[in-house]
Amino acid sequence: MRIVTFEDQHGRRIGVLDGDLIADVRAVDRTLADDMVDLIGLGSSGLDRMRDALDRAPRLGPASVHVLAPIPRPRKNVIAVGRNYRDHAKEFSDSGFDASEKKMIPDYPVVFTKSPTSVVGPGIAIDTANDPLGTTDYEGEMAFVMGATARFVPRERAMEHVYGYTIVNDVTARGLQKRHVQWFVGKSPDTFCPMGPCITTIDELPDIGESWLRTWVNGELRQEAPISALIFDVPTLIATLSEVMTLEPGDVIATGTGLGVGIGFDPPRYLQPGDRIEIAIDGIGRLVNPVI
Repeated sequence: MRIVTFEDQHGRRIGVLDGDLIADVRAVDRTLADDMVDLIGLGSSGLDRMRDALDRAPRLGPASVHVLAPIPRPRKNVIAVGRNYRDHAKEFSDSGFDASEKKMIPDYPVVFTKSPTSVVGPGIAIDTANDPLGTTDYEGEMAFVMGATARFVPRERAMEHVYGYTIVNDVTARGLQKRHVQWFVGKSPDTFCPMGPCITTIDELPDIGESWLRTWVNGELRQEAPISALIFDVPTLIATLSEVMTLEPGDVIATGTGLGVGIGFDPPRYLQPGDRIEIAIDGIGRLVNPVI
């Protein structure tokens, strides 16, 4: 299923994408969770109840609803991974914007976080006014969402803990990223983490490596990479993180971006008011955000 958080005149709740329509499953089963993290916490029983309600659920058209980020306000920071595609790692190294660089291709995952307040949904504007240095850049990424608590999980069992996948735009203030060395400030301005449009459950995408990620800026294709090209794949990231921390249902982990970000051009091509960013991943959908 492709599960969304949406709102209309009756409030915010969970639904299921059915083409361009949203199946309002809570209209059939009002005991279903209306918060995505609460739904994820129900595990397979929550999904079974949604499937039971799906055929009878009324369909709502795009004109009557507003799709939000699937997890509009994560309960913890969004975890993210840098330098996780080889061609982007070189691109980033050549740009000189990584003040913390020790090695172009990392031996271990480079992990940072983004503030929950940076998260916005599809169609919400990326506000470049939140970057005082005027160096706002895009990074199309696949993110996975944890479905079960994970601590000391071996790589071979890691996928048992994944709920599904979504799209994240890891928008970055490059000047702040370099100035502060540690990336949190440059990654966390308000509106700098568009997410969505849905969470595609793992049963729908049993091999995410077969999917491709593509990013367009104003209709121009800038990024195109297979998820299989990740240096550190999903099981490796779960094993690495769960060795030192507890991963919980609803945690979002963005896996990194490929070649073609704005700093890879000479001169850099930063986002400007009036731009439009579109990110697509096979089996998940398209995340589109304007820039102001």
